[in-house]
Amino acid sequence: MKLYHGSYTKIREIDLSKCLPNKDFGQGFYVTKYREHAEDWATKMANKYKKAEGFVTEFDYTESDFARRICKIKHFDDYNDEWLDFVVMNRDETLPQPVHDFDIVEGPVADDKIQRRLKRFLAGKITLEDFMTDLSKHAPTHQICFCTVASLQLLKHSPSNEINLDIIDITEKLIEQLVLDNQIDDTQATDIFYNSDTFTQLADNAAELYLKPWQEIYEILKKEISNTIEQ
Repeated sequence: MKLYHGSYTKIREIDLSKCLPNKDFGQGFYVTKYREHAEDWATKMANKYKKAEGFVTEFDYTESDFARRICKIKHFDDYNDEWLDFVVMNRDETLPQPVHDFDIVEGPVADDKIQRRLKRFLAGKITLEDFMTDLSKHAPTHQICFCTVASLQLLKHSPSNEINLDIIDITEKLIEQLVLDNQIDDTQATDIFYNSDTFTQLADNAAELYLKPWQEIYEILKKEISNTIEQ
């Protein structure tokens, strides 16, 4: 599984002591399978720390039999009562941390919108039923928290690591142009682009393809996928 971490800096080594406590799944290193969510977070962190650019670091992770032997893993498939209780417990600053003994926890995110609703629920301003109804309508999210040093053994830097946000701007233009030129939807255009050799070269900072004008890169992409899209 490809996983992504957005930050204002490149991630060379993971130091769990620098991870903040009282997050959804406790203190740990958080990643997501949704590249675009990591990109958004990288931009947010770059702005917060007044950096010129943010970075998305890519990792590989497989939940194998070996992983399950060395790590205690918890999954939440969706927003539900158990997930809510777990998040509330981890976010409770009056409780001693950590409040669970899992090495890895995977499930949906309590993003800003959900956190606002959660505060209203905890304050007694909305009912549990109303809160859970809101959750059922929320767009899909995903996060995995690597909580222990043992769990970090399973998280490997991907060769196509550290995606510069300049590349993200180019990516958006390329996908938009694919949609316009080929009358396909965003999902199809995104799949075609991310599976292309052009993207692999673009994501490799050392190749410096991202320094070329996006129009020139698009011509390279068009030539590569000429047999992929039916005209």
